[in-house]
Amino acid sequence: MITPPSLQKGDTVALVATARKSLDANLKPAIDLLESWGLEVVIGQSIRLDNHQLAGTDTERAADFQQQLDNPNIKAIWCVKGGYGTVRMLDLLDFSGFQKNPKWIVGFSDITVLHNHLHTLGFKSIHAVMPVTVPSASPQAIESLRLSLFGHKLAYHIVSESKNKIGSATGQIVGGNLSILYSLLGSESAINCKDKILFLEDLDEYLYHIDRMMMNLKRNGCLDNLKGIVVGSMTKMRDNTIPWGKNAEAIIEEHTQEYAIPIMYHFPAGHLRDNRALILGSTVTITVTDQTSTLLFE
Repeated sequence: MITPPSLQKGDTVALVATARKSLDANLKPAIDLLESWGLEVVIGQSIRLDNHQLAGTDTERAADFQQQLDNPNIKAIWCVKGGYGTVRMLDLLDFSGFQKNPKWIVGFSDITVLHNHLHTLGFKSIHAVMPVTVPSASPQAIESLRLSLFGHKLAYHIVSESKNKIGSATGQIVGGNLSILYSLLGSESAINCKDKILFLEDLDEYLYHIDRMMMNLKRNGCLDNLKGIVVGSMTKMRDNTIPWGKNAEAIIEEHTQEYAIPIMYHFPAGHLRDNRALILGSTVTITVTDQTSTLLFE
């Protein structure tokens, strides 16, 4: 996997909207943060656009993203907001220039579309807080983004959960939002899960949807040859009047119990305040014991 160049003081970061519109978003905290790190900021045209739920038309969002991809002075693209819409513009993008001069693409949630497509092209990307979440993000989440952008190694140590499956494994970490992974299966942007460590998180889904999506991953063979699984936040899950009977973590546990691989639950990443950065595509080692779980980047 190709690692984009680490940022240096004086480099420029572009803020763009690939999905939901951000007309009312307060971007000043994110801009102030980047400037405090010695970085310059460019605001993409998509930030100002309004097309119902989306930040402009698909063509307009793609044009803005393409401009930042092709601009050699832009060293990282930080997606402002998730929601839905990134996949609608994906096939309008030309990554040929990016492949010659890669740069960091940063975001989470709906930005999983870009993370997985970039992985199929052989490039790392950063799953981390976005500009609209900076004001509510934990100091640890913010610092992990800074470390990722500036080329420092990440290392996480968390208290183990009772559902964890003990063991150790090394492999490339891939994944992101479960709903997006599910929606990309069968397309050219679907990830190859073989020998990977799969990271999963999600927000605001019915529990039976979680079951359906895990069944889909399983039936597509995505779980068969994994080295391990890291489960992040399953935030604001919903249930029906007649309960499904299991929470999201228990559903994942049910569908992965047959696999002899380490599984780490409640990792601090996803739709929560403490959304720690993950450099997707990197080789990591996860070690799960009954006391402590670690995720170390090489």
